Amino acid sequence: MGAAARANEAGVMTSYRGPRARRVVLLGLSGMLAAATVGAGAAGARAADGDRGGRAAGVPGLAWRSCERPGGPAGQECADLPVPLDHRDPDGPRTTLAVSRVRSDRPAERRGTLMVIPGGPGGSGVGRLTQQADALRKQLGGRYDLVAFDPRGVGGSTRAGCGLDAADRHLVTLRSWPSADGGIGENVTRSRRIADACARNGGPLVRSMSTANEVRDMDLLRRALGERKLSAWGVSYGTYVAAVYAQTYPQRTDRFVLDSSGDPDPARVERGWLANMAQGADDRFPDFAAWAADPARERAGLRLAARAADVRPLVLRVAAELDRAPRASDVDGTPLTGDRLRQALQTALYGDEVGFARVAGLIKAAQDPAATPQLPSDVAGPLPDPDAAVTVATLCNDVSWPRDVDGYRRAVAADRAAHPLTAGMPANITPCAFWHDRPADPPVRITDRGPAGILMIQNLRDPATPYAGARKMRAALGARARLVTVGSGGHGVYLGHGNACGDRAVTGYLKDGRWPGGDVDCTG
Repeated sequence: MGAAARANEAGVMTSYRGPRARRVVLLGLSGMLAAATVGAGAAGARAADGDRGGRAAGVPGLAWRSCERPGGPAGQECADLPVPLDHRDPDGPRTTLAVSRVRSDRPAERRGTLMVIPGGPGGSGVGRLTQQADALRKQLGGRYDLVAFDPRGVGGSTRAGCGLDAADRHLVTLRSWPSADGGIGENVTRSRRIADACARNGGPLVRSMSTANEVRDMDLLRRALGERKLSAWGVSYGTYVAAVYAQTYPQRTDRFVLDSSGDPDPARVERGWLANMAQGADDRFPDFAAWAADPARERAGLRLAARAADVRPLVLRVAAELDRAPRASDVDGTPLTGDRLRQALQTALYGDEVGFARVAGLIKAAQDPAATPQLPSDVAGPLPDPDAAVTVATLCNDVSWPRDVDGYRRAVAADRAAHPLTAGMPANITPCAFWHDRPADPPVRITDRGPAGILMIQNLRDPATPYAGARKMRAALGARARLVTVGSGGHGVYLGHGNACGDRAVTGYLKDGRWPGGDVDCTG
């Protein structure tokens, strides 16, 4: 992580049918609903208050202003943080980050600051804090000020785009779904076009979008807050940001929670995460099949088959029919194609029954000649150019991707055979194969060197960050970490699936410092 609010949590999308935005990032690692970002222009500005612990010399101050919004947490504040475009040149050009804070409502119980790190790349920290602050306050008993920021190029932070054509900013084109016959020629052409546009139009801000810089920005924010250490809750891609922070600044790391982690292998970050989504979809699909075959679906007209075993072949057949003959949809000029159906399904697997119902309705409509399919928001229109840019740029700036087109062609053929639900998309070429700039920083290797204090929590059937990848993060961290395994499907765990065992483990650690003696099994 992820994109209207009438859906389950997921990854790159923006709603085209409602006032609230929803994002599903290109990797689908967001696992969040991104409400409209609390903007830098919120009313009610007031002078900066004293920072607890004292700010280091030369660190910008934060001029907090009220930015409460209907439905958001009481007392929410916003500020702007200028950060260097290049941290190696701290006195050089700067960009501005949108920052938000919800103070502890029990100052006598406060023990520090909890950073809420969004998914993505491309998720809004300010949006996630707005949505989650009340639930966190209830769970954590005032132990923390809750703080988040929008990463470079995101939400209320300084924006930059690549000048991409609208056709290249649809989720089904940003994600490289192969042709119906498995060919990748169109994907190669589009990937090269996107990379060239970002090199031509993106400028230094797009070139600076990376995990390494997000981690540096996070530490500069810590200093601006006057905190000696940070606690953090990172979700999806945010788990990687949190792990890199803990590896880079172990002395600044307090209680860290990694919620829905991927494999941290430095040779395969981002590329490996994308590839793993094929297995993730297979792991999660049986939950949808069981739901769609349940007789309880009959009343709503959403039962797809009499047996769960029959749902998968039905979905594959309908997608193949749409490959051959796309259906006009409720969105002019945007037909329901096989790839739009596959993408809508992949998105639905992230969440709950709301998403399941939507994609089941889409499958039913696709089979009814008299129906007009209603496209879910993630496949209904293009992303804004800055959102597409930040997602692609972070993937490509973090690590070098292979440039061998024939290698991608072979990988797609193998992946399509092994994982028909995702049709080769996770193994396909991306703009990173043609990216003009090499990564400015080598990927960080996550190791067991450093203090303990990293609690991981993971669903067994996660479509975006499969359990096998999280086990690799657990192995890399060694004795520094504990893993809480939850026997659920979907992406994102803490405060999201109603699993009392998992929520209790995370809350107990963040609130009271209860560190498990070993890994925790919440699958019963």
